[in-house]
Amino acid sequence: MGLTDTAKRYGLTKVYKYLEKNPRENLPKIMDFVDKVTPGDLMKSQRDTFRRVINDPDNNWNQMLCNLWDTVDSHIIEKAFQNFILNGSLTGWARQEEMRKKYQCNIPWAILLDPTSACNKHCIGCWAGEYGNKLNLSFDEIDSIIQQGKELGCYVYIYTGGEPTVRKKDLIALANKHNDCEFLCFTNGSLFDQKFVDEILRVGNFIPIISVEGTKESTDARRGEGCFDEITSTMDLMTKNKLAWGVSICSTSQNAEIVTSEEYYDWMIEKGAKFCWYFDYMPIGMDADPSLLVTPKQRELMYHRVRKFRNEKQLFTLDFFNDGEYVGGCIAGGRRYLHINANGDVDPCVFIHYSDSNIREKSLLDCLRAPMFMAYHNNQPFNENMLRPCPVLDNPGRLTAMVEETGAHSSEILKPETAKHYSDKCVDVSKAWKPRADRLWASKYHNPALLVK
Repeated sequence: MGLTDTAKRYGLTKVYKYLEKNPRENLPKIMDFVDKVTPGDLMKSQRDTFRRVINDPDNNWNQMLCNLWDTVDSHIIEKAFQNFILNGSLTGWARQEEMRKKYQCNIPWAILLDPTSACNKHCIGCWAGEYGNKLNLSFDEIDSIIQQGKELGCYVYIYTGGEPTVRKKDLIALANKHNDCEFLCFTNGSLFDQKFVDEILRVGNFIPIISVEGTKESTDARRGEGCFDEITSTMDLMTKNKLAWGVSICSTSQNAEIVTSEEYYDWMIEKGAKFCWYFDYMPIGMDADPSLLVTPKQRELMYHRVRKFRNEKQLFTLDFFNDGEYVGGCIAGGRRYLHINANGDVDPCVFIHYSDSNIREKSLLDCLRAPMFMAYHNNQPFNENMLRPCPVLDNPGRLTAMVEETGAHSSEILKPETAKHYSDKCVDVSKAWKPRADRLWASKYHNPALLVK
């Protein structure tokens, strides 16, 4: 770490202590210091958005930020400030930019990885089931991935699976060892107890994301009888103990209207969620059901509802497939993130199971410079319309071409699927989404000023 980075760290740590004394009064003042230690063009659009929020006391996100100190343990907030804002977004982003220029390849902001393929549930349509249930990344392998990532400037790690908390002792140990990183964890929430919650409070840099499908009926229908009650019990436990946590929702043709309704937003906020992440169902695997794909009409409904409630509700919401305009299109292939499965295969995306590299055979940097990831680097964005970012769901044929040109193979273990077979299942919805996406992109709702260059 250079002298400049050390000064930033020391200064911003002091800023946090100042902020913590009176968040409501001091929050608007911190951007002055951030601007002083940050190059003018580094994350400028994000800083401008944050400045607008914190200077408006009536803004719903401003109110949510100020309320964090009332509802979340202060140690967790401080670690998020250090690891998300300082390490992951300021110092880390600058390092990532340096590495992108040096190696002429994508460098991720976050790495999503599967500690295990094992799971105690059998959810209908879950892509993780295609990997089988006996694969694991060892503690040392995950430790090495994180260490290699930090050398490239990556300080954000997201666990999925399988059910990651099957390995909860290892996850806590990794968070403890790499206390300069922030860890998020997609989980079904069924393995949480007071002991685990106490460990999360102790390390401070581990944020659970609970998967839910909507109502009790829809959740239990997909995840199994009693799952909804397990989920709500875990939510109550986390809120009682002042954890920061979020919700992950797989949007399908059967639940899209429910999970984006105002009633559902209010329920998530009432339970104590701080953020919600929507992922549209993808028909991954030979036996996947394409009828569960969100329809173009539903996707447009989600587009409008998510944007509406972002301006009204105290819940930070992300829409993986509809938020391309804020991140410059597809973020996969290491451009902003990548996925490593429990077999060590390095995939471009959690929804793209095609790989030409394994982390057990190559360094992380060599994986990023391998043909499949370079194909992403050279082809992104896949569409000038950022509401059509995906090379599968929105631009069928683009993935197939990259896989065939690079010789990548299916990383699914049980029933390998060709890229063409996978992509063909999305052709009809892609064609139907195009005119809607083109109309939205050209409409008053599109705000080019928010684009990340």
